[in-house]
Amino acid sequence: MKVRDYYVTPDSNRIMRFLWKAAGGDRYLLEKATYSDQVKYMCLGGIVFATGAMAGLAGGYAFYTIFSPRGSALEDASNTIVTIQSVFFGVIWGLIIFNIDRFIVTSTGKGDGTEAITWDEFKGAIPRIIMGAIIALTISKPVEIRMFKTEIDAKLYEKQLELQKEYEKRTTANFEERLKTVEDDLGELGKQRQDLIERIKTAERNMQANLMGEVKGIPAGNGNLTKAIQSQIDVLKAELAHFDQINADKLNDAQIKRKQILTEKEVALSKNVKVANGLDGLLERIKLAHEIAGWVISLFITLLFMAIELTPVFFKLMLTKTPYDYLAENRDDLIKAENGIEVRYDYYKDKVGQERHLVIHHESEKMIYEKIKLTEIQKELTDYAVEQYKEREKRKIDENLDAYIKNVQVDESSN
Repeated sequence: MKVRDYYVTPDSNRIMRFLWKAAGGDRYLLEKATYSDQVKYMCLGGIVFATGAMAGLAGGYAFYTIFSPRGSALEDASNTIVTIQSVFFGVIWGLIIFNIDRFIVTSTGKGDGTEAITWDEFKGAIPRIIMGAIIALTISKPVEIRMFKTEIDAKLYEKQLELQKEYEKRTTANFEERLKTVEDDLGELGKQRQDLIERIKTAERNMQANLMGEVKGIPAGNGNLTKAIQSQIDVLKAELAHFDQINADKLNDAQIKRKQILTEKEVALSKNVKVANGLDGLLERIKLAHEIAGWVISLFITLLFMAIELTPVFFKLMLTKTPYDYLAENRDDLIKAENGIEVRYDYYKDKVGQERHLVIHHESEKMIYEKIKLTEIQKELTDYAVEQYKEREKRKIDENLDAYIKNVQVDESSN
């Protein structure tokens, strides 16, 4: 706690310091600043942390919706492994969004230090606003489908039943077409056999009607007419048996194909529930959420999360300068001065007429200057050494010219 004669800065606790970090605040300066500065950065950090937490929950739920076992929409088919994976993914996703939001808030400047947001300030914040809007969308949609889960499940179950019926209809039509093809392959043989079968069925119906007394003028019971019909049925069945015996091979092949098709049909129909249950993805639930809630409510939920996500950006542009900001500027200037960095603001204009700062790095320029001078001195010394060597060789030649020439000739002959 910083004690002054005119003001006492309250002590900070761990939660407050954590939220300061989330907002990118400097603890050293905040503990020297005012309590209002501490509260501002604590609130900003709270929004950033809350956004990350909501993103973690939304991401985990979205992951579970995507990878959870498929089943009827009205059945809660949970899976322990997928649940654990969803929690892990949700934590990672929440930390990613938390870090991105922290970067967005930290990199957003104070603007001109007034409450008004000018066009230049807004234009500079557009990239951050776009990133924040995208994050808000990724958070709002999973939350939206969770809010309307009951209604979505009921509607999705209806669609699953419709899909199941449609699949059964298509499957049956497909296999009926194949069965018809098998019958058509038999050609006239199949028609003859079917004709015998129809005649037998007709005779059996007539006999049944006689037995039940349904024919006018003929008493019920096993009379002569009934016996005659029975004899006709026996003859037709004998003809059918003889027909099957003669055409046994062809009929057996057709029967085998028919059984195969019927077996495949049963297998295909057994998959209709699985196919219908596959209609339970994240995209389908988002579509149903829009249908159930309507575009107004869906837009309201999205705007709500966008407001939460973008609040720190706009608040930082609207905040006026406070002691913390001046302390931060003084800190930056001290660090620059300590490292020999000088900034001359609005020193020149670039090609498009925009004012630019001139940054002078005195330490690096000093080092460059020293390196240049050292190199120049080394060059001078090298030149001097060469000159002295040259003078010494001249004196040797003056003292004994013949010996020098002889040495030169020996060197040339050896080469």
